[in-house]
Amino acid sequence: MTQATIQFQCSATPHPESALWGRQEVEALYDLPFMELVFRAAEVHRQHFDPSRVQLSTLVSIKTGGCPEDCGYCPQSVHHETAVENQPMMTVDEVVDAARHAKANGAGRFCMGAAWRGPKDADLEKTLDMVQRVKALGLQTCATFGLLKDGQAEKLKDAGLDYYNHNLDTAPDKYADIIQTRDYEDRLATLGKVRGAGLSVCCGGIVGLNETREQRAGLILQLANLDPQPESVPVNNLVKVTGTPLDGAESLDWTEFVRTIAVARLTLPKSYIRLSAGRREMPEAMQALCFLAGANSIFYGDKLLTTGNPDVDADRALMEKLGLQPL
Repeated sequence: MTQATIQFQCSATPHPESALWGRQEVEALYDLPFMELVFRAAEVHRQHFDPSRVQLSTLVSIKTGGCPEDCGYCPQSVHHETAVENQPMMTVDEVVDAARHAKANGAGRFCMGAAWRGPKDADLEKTLDMVQRVKALGLQTCATFGLLKDGQAEKLKDAGLDYYNHNLDTAPDKYADIIQTRDYEDRLATLGKVRGAGLSVCCGGIVGLNETREQRAGLILQLANLDPQPESVPVNNLVKVTGTPLDGAESLDWTEFVRTIAVARLTLPKSYIRLSAGRREMPEAMQALCFLAGANSIFYGDKLLTTGNPDVDADRALMEKLGLQPL
């Protein structure tokens, strides 16, 4: 690829949707001067979205702890000694009450997460009523239940599920350093089942896992080349939890996180790019730059599964300062 080609493809002009992104293209975006990168991402964002509107989602853990997976960042894994205890599944009424509260606070999407490698059929059946009743409240519904077996995505779709979340987490060449109990291809297979059932896809990853910039680019490359691209892309900044293998990970420089948001916006122009885990540790100015660079979705509420999140009042105050309104 010539330098002239890189310059053209790194312009604010959207990449042709029918074309695949190349590794050199994505890495070249990361290497742009910071202010230029943010500016270009802001331009693309405005071509597809109202920059004053932010989609609000609330995430609730309906089944906490006891997960058999060994994800190095996760305090819910049975492989790590953390303060998170194994808890039974929430009742349907408890979940509906949480969804009603989320809607009253302004959330438009309600996400249900469970600490499973994948749901057993009996477990899945218990969630279908939850999905139906949350949907009846007028909320968009999302679930993150792990790996899916044949037919399970269809059942969730029939119950009224709108989105299924299944993150790629990191680049393929970093994946084995983070997780050993499942393969990268397992994740892609579940995404295929989700698409096959006609569900919208929520798929992103985590930065700050001691990965290189090239590996961050590799994660974005994988997401951008999913066909079709995910409708929702959560970008998580690692929350280091005592007892997990990644508790001692080196903190990512704030500019690198904003760069990741900007590159995600440029390569996934029509996706909602969500500021997810780690936002409580982000100064308001950093969050503002992320919104400028194309983030237009946040998790809204004081907890994300088991880790902290800015409280609702703090988010309302920040949105008011920035002139942002919920979708």
